[in-house]
Amino acid sequence: MRFLLSVCLIFCLTGSALAMNYSNTVKPVEIEYGYPNQSIFVDSIDDKGHPISPMMHLVEVLMERVGLSWRAIPYPAKRLFYNLQNGITNFSILVRASSLQDSCLFSREPLYTTSLSLYYLRGRQKITSKEGLVGKKIITIRGYSYADLLSFIEHPTNRITNVVAGTHRAAFEMLKAGRADYVLDYASAASDILSKRADMDIETSPLRQLDIFLVLSKSYPNAQQLMKRLEDVAATLDVEAILFKQSSF
Repeated sequence: MRFLLSVCLIFCLTGSALAMNYSNTVKPVEIEYGYPNQSIFVDSIDDKGHPISPMMHLVEVLMERVGLSWRAIPYPAKRLFYNLQNGITNFSILVRASSLQDSCLFSREPLYTTSLSLYYLRGRQKITSKEGLVGKKIITIRGYSYADLLSFIEHPTNRITNVVAGTHRAAFEMLKAGRADYVLDYASAASDILSKRADMDIETSPLRQLDIFLVLSKSYPNAQQLMKRLEDVAATLDVEAILFKQSSF
């Protein structure tokens, strides 16, 4: 009886050791960092015509310190979410979307936080909630859902006139020209633009805070272990300094 117990114990310990050894020796798979082609930052454009967000600076540092090979590919938002749901794209940095809960891991803490705010010329009525937009004329930027605020803006009963701009910069040019009374934009982009626009006396009213998380596909090998490594490294980074160290937008 003791012999059988000893054999079983040895087998279990050997099995555990093999499992541990496997997790430590699995060859890392190259990470595909998928990012929205509509950024919450002001983008530049690379030589292939792809948008480059300041978030790319952060991913570069993060992957280098974690020690992973990676590539970056921009996608329309719907395609990016589809790819993450189906394991085509391994990694992204996004809001905590309920549609990704089953297919992806999210970091415990946000990597970055911004706000969705209204911007207006001094002297205009201050608005602190979406209900204050009813009957107003505002500028939005093409391609954003604004954390579902766009559906409220476009609902006929709210009588909101929506003037659509092609870019963050264009939105503020339209505001200066009097095309509408308010711009709805992300602080991460607007603050960069307004820091270079001393000719505009702008006030702002935050409507909603947006937390941005590390997102990793559950189908990536040893996904839980990798997320822990990413979180540990991210906690050591000065995110703001890395995001904007090369900003010349």
